[in-house]
Amino acid sequence: MIVRIRVEVRPTEDVNKVVKAVRNLFEVNLKEEKHGDRKVLVGEGGGKVLAKFRRLLFEHRILDSARQCMLNGLNDKGFVFYLNKQAAYCGRPSFCTLEAGESPLGPIVVEVLTDDPKNAVLWLAPRTIHGEPIIEVEEMPDP
Repeated sequence: MIVRIRVEVRPTEDVNKVVKAVRNLFEVNLKEEKHGDRKVLVGEGGGKVLAKFRRLLFEHRILDSARQCMLNGLNDKGFVFYLNKQAAYCGRPSFCTLEAGESPLGPIVVEVLTDDPKNAVLWLAPRTIHGEPIIEVEEMPDP
């Protein structure tokens, strides 16, 4: 499993606050890249990058909505999802789309590449009944 995280730092933003937003949700080292006149933070790692995020999904009891957002971004190589940067700064995982206005300062883009994307989604956000997981994938896929 390869996890890639990318987030644009807008000119009005403090780069340290954007780093904090990402690190509130993920255990990942970020490096700064320039894309023309844009500043972008990128990080990459294995499945362990997602461990903190998974714990937060369970704590905030948003497994069903999280799973649906991840399945919406499913492809044959993995899946992609988007998180609200402002909510992440407060330590809350909040999913968004690329629609205008949903994340005014741009989203945190998370791309997960894996041979078994559906199993990876179920590990992150298992199915639930009344908020309780019914089938939980205990081990992280592709460690």
